[in-house]
Amino acid sequence: MEYFEKTIKTEDIYKGNIIKVQNLTVTLSNGKEATRDIVLHPGASVVVPINENGELYMVKQFRKPLDLTTLELPAGKLDSVGEDPKVCAERELMEETGLRAEKVEHLISIHTTPGFCNEVIHMYTATGLTQGESCTDEDEFLDVEKIHVSELVNMILEHRITDAKTIIGVLLAERKLREEKRL
Repeated sequence: MEYFEKTIKTEDIYKGNIIKVQNLTVTLSNGKEATRDIVLHPGASVVVPINENGELYMVKQFRKPLDLTTLELPAGKLDSVGEDPKVCAERELMEETGLRAEKVEHLISIHTTPGFCNEVIHMYTATGLTQGESCTDEDEFLDVEKIHVSELVNMILEHRITDAKTIIGVLLAERKLREEKRL
């Protein structure tokens, strides 16, 4: 059976700086009606900066929704509809860490929370890194740390890293380094 939900009514609930919330009335595959609360997000890019020693550059920052300081891969939202996610990844790498990369390659794109949000995160690896000056946004406070991928995997398994995009990026980086026989 093919499943599909046809939108028959859309009500805008909220429009903020980053997200928009809508309430949709849909017709289900069986013909019945239901409602869906949907969060619309412009999308984002995350970058997995890997140096020649198998270390990843991570950012430590406070996240108000969790009231915690987290350790994450550098990332940021797409600035405009249609922005090239690779350009966003390169910008976020430079802004948050001061790094520039010789090579930026698409790794994977993921749907973060498909049960209620349309956000897509595009993930890139960055290699051939050179250090420059970071230039974070005025409301962004973070520290950059270099941590070996094997230690990051341990931190994930010990529940010290819980950010989903970071977990995916670290595990894929470890796999990439193993395939390249650098681990």
